[in-house]
Amino acid sequence: MEVIVARTAGFCFGVRRAVEKVYEQLKTGEGPIYTYGPIIHNEEVVKDLEQKGVLVIESLEELKRLKGGTVILRSHGVGKEIYDILRKNGVMLVDATCPYVKKIHKIVEEQCKAGRQVIIVGDESHPEVQGIKGWGNEDTRVVRDLSEFEDLGILEGSKLCFVAQTTFNYNKFKDLVEKIFKKRYDIIVLNTICNATQERQAEAMQIASQVDVMLVIGGRHSSNTQKLYEICRKECNHTYYIQTLGDLNPESIRSVRSVGITAGASTPNHIIEEARAKCQN
Repeated sequence: MEVIVARTAGFCFGVRRAVEKVYEQLKTGEGPIYTYGPIIHNEEVVKDLEQKGVLVIESLEELKRLKGGTVILRSHGVGKEIYDILRKNGVMLVDATCPYVKKIHKIVEEQCKAGRQVIIVGDESHPEVQGIKGWGNEDTRVVRDLSEFEDLGILEGSKLCFVAQTTFNYNKFKDLVEKIFKKRYDIIVLNTICNATQERQAEAMQIASQVDVMLVIGGRHSSNTQKLYEICRKECNHTYYIQTLGDLNPESIRSVRSVGITAGASTPNHIIEEARAKCQN
């Protein structure tokens, strides 16, 4: 059996950096260590950190009650309000926000001050998007497609700035802004989709189009993994979304000639290697 593992599969720069910061803090930090939300969308990594004593803060109210220890901000980033709360309460802050996400925060803050209405293209329930929105103002909006944008009822001639969630599907973003460009707005479009995301999606599509079975590995709550699954499913009918090797049904890869493997940005390399070895054996 031929097994093709995507070169871009696994931890991206931002996720690797965030995870490393937590382990570094475990070695050098004092007092209780917290992450605001799971450090990444991978249950295996989060469980390992919890076993080592890292506590996960799940809500804003819980964060507000915190008066000591160290809080690590995950790669998804947070809104300005979170920084203000931590500083006010004298809590030590370790900022593991992905630099690419930080760049969007700066853009949104600057464009709002310049008088443009910021439109974020992405999933409003995702923590990255919530963090980005937290650097905007009361007019900042989130949309996923053209119909959601049209529902906003923005007047023609309005000054708009479009940014994207770093893991949004590039082709969908491109299609959306091309359609909006045909309307009468004063528009600035900034493609803030991470290059690693674009490369990962393009490679996944290519591999899925040439194999009998495609495996997409990642956490159930990982936005970028879900998008990889959607892309691969269009190219390969036998595409399976798994979180660990235990989710893989051996019958799904039995008697096939080729298997492709890709993984989301929060998937550790050892899980990818386990899947590769299982397919080859």
